[in-house]
Amino acid sequence: MAGEGGRPRDRGRRRPKGSGPPATRNAAVKVRSARRRKPSSTEWLSRQLNDPYVAEAQRLGYQSRAAFKLIELDDRFRLLLPRRVVVDLGCAPGGWTQVAVERVGARGIVVGVDLAETAPIAGANILRADVHDPATVTAIRAELGGLADVVLSDMAPATTGHAVTDHLRIVALAEAAFAVASEILRPGGVFVAKVFQGGAEGPLLAQLKRAFSELRHAKPPASRAQSAETYVVAKGFRSRQ
Repeated sequence: MAGEGGRPRDRGRRRPKGSGPPATRNAAVKVRSARRRKPSSTEWLSRQLNDPYVAEAQRLGYQSRAAFKLIELDDRFRLLLPRRVVVDLGCAPGGWTQVAVERVGARGIVVGVDLAETAPIAGANILRADVHDPATVTAIRAELGGLADVVLSDMAPATTGHAVTDHLRIVALAEAAFAVASEILRPGGVFVAKVFQGGAEGPLLAQLKRAFSELRHAKPPASRAQSAETYVVAKGFRSRQ
């Protein structure tokens, strides 16, 4: 179940810290509406075509623009140090996993986990598993051969358009990610998860404050301004409760 992509010695050069999409002066691309396309789809396509992060991700070979969110979080909080052992929950399509591989270096270990099929990523092992399945923790530990230094989660549910429902769903995913992290993190470890601004994450934050010595919130520049997403960055894992 694990091991797609292998762990080659040469993982490529680590991209410089702070590297992001260059400012663009190109004229905006206008997308015409189509009979078979919903207005929301036209809006999404227009946003993609005019997003410098999307263009830069394609140029650098990242699977998604979300890679820059992790780059910016790592530049700020120094999460992905060389030789660290990293687990990326909800890794598909693989942008965060790619960044983790680059930053921990050839002596680090990166394991991506997702219920959806994920294309092989050089330097990482991919587990096709459900974070809600108790057997997933055992599978991750077997893949790592021990405990993790960092657990990442950029998981998000398909949005419904109903703010309260979407908020509750993403908090539930963050709680599931923390449940896994609490079983696989070594003392002093780091946990990063996406949540939506709203307030229902209060119980989760209370758990994180008990389990970690430091808890911060961050919205990286690559996160779209109109998005309600933000990230919790918890450092200094105390121990499994």
